[in-house]
Amino acid sequence: MLEKYNLKIPHAVYSGENALENIIAILRENQVKKLAIFTDKGIEDAGLLNYPMKIIEQSGAETVVLDDLPPEPTYGQAQKLVDQFKASGADFIMAVGGGSVMDTAKLASVLATNQYSINELLNSPDLAEKCVKTLMIPTTAGTGAEATPNAIVAVPEKELKVGIVNDNMIADYVILDAVMIKNLPRKIAASTGVDALAHAIECFTSNKANPFSDIFALEALDMILNNIIKACDSPEDMEAKNKMQIASFYAGVAITASGTTAVHALSYPLGGKYHIPHGVSNAILLAPVMRFNEPVCREKFAAVYDRCVHNKKECITVEEKSAFIINKLEEIVKHLDIPTSLSVFGVPASDLETLVNAGMQVTRLLNNNMRKVTNEDARALYKEIL
Repeated sequence: MLEKYNLKIPHAVYSGENALENIIAILRENQVKKLAIFTDKGIEDAGLLNYPMKIIEQSGAETVVLDDLPPEPTYGQAQKLVDQFKASGADFIMAVGGGSVMDTAKLASVLATNQYSINELLNSPDLAEKCVKTLMIPTTAGTGAEATPNAIVAVPEKELKVGIVNDNMIADYVILDAVMIKNLPRKIAASTGVDALAHAIECFTSNKANPFSDIFALEALDMILNNIIKACDSPEDMEAKNKMQIASFYAGVAITASGTTAVHALSYPLGGKYHIPHGVSNAILLAPVMRFNEPVCREKFAAVYDRCVHNKKECITVEEKSAFIINKLEEIVKHLDIPTSLSVFGVPASDLETLVNAGMQVTRLLNNNMRKVTNEDARALYKEIL
């Protein structure tokens, strides 16, 4: 009997040179009268909002900018911005930013109604219904939030990040324009790029992996493994940056069709309790978790090797290919100067049990891991990175 798969992606995706120019057609197609622009202060200070704003001015649409959003927001902080949106009377949403900005905009798209709040969606995500159409313009090549039905918010009382997942939050439109990431600081390009790398390899090795997700995950892995260092190290290499942006989107599609695993599950407490940036916490855990998974994912890692290594292939056996890929993940994280230990962030060894207890709560993702993660396994993995 054939298994069932499904693939849900944004209605329209635009990429390539001057892709931002599609904003005008999108706004006119939807007869937008007032546009709510979700962003943050960092995006504005970097001058990135200027690019789409110049184009929006040509459309004649009224705009309201909603930018009071900190990095890695709590659900309460996200709700505050959603409430501002509801009071604005805007009839279309555009997000210009990274994962937190896009996730908050997605939440706003299903919260124009007063029937439920973000707090209620944490417990009952099925309540969400699309009320307002959305356009996502990512300013990093990493989160893939422009493609997913997920919104991640911090829940302070649980010292954890929680994902709200509902297909109604998939964006209606996406614009991938490499000009938006051209001047991204190397530190942010690195951590968000490794986040996309984690998405791709986790989805490819997930219990939910299927022919649909594999197409996008493998293509994303090929593009990321062969471009992430160039994109981070060479500010003018727009070809590499464009490929990273597309790969990030592909990895987001893979999440929608499959799902991330123990890397993301165990990283959630690191963001929720210690406010470690999401991409960094995933990078710290990436090689340790994949090494833990290797006995049951060996054939999968070998397939990654076969697809993504384009120069002279020196590995012959499945074991050699698998080891090569895991070592490659580790090399990328080190080359990009991303921390590999929690000690950099002042996480004390005495918090080990707190981490284990919090990480093991993320069963939505742990259930996707091909190798079962026990409390003792989680303890050993956290010990490795303390």
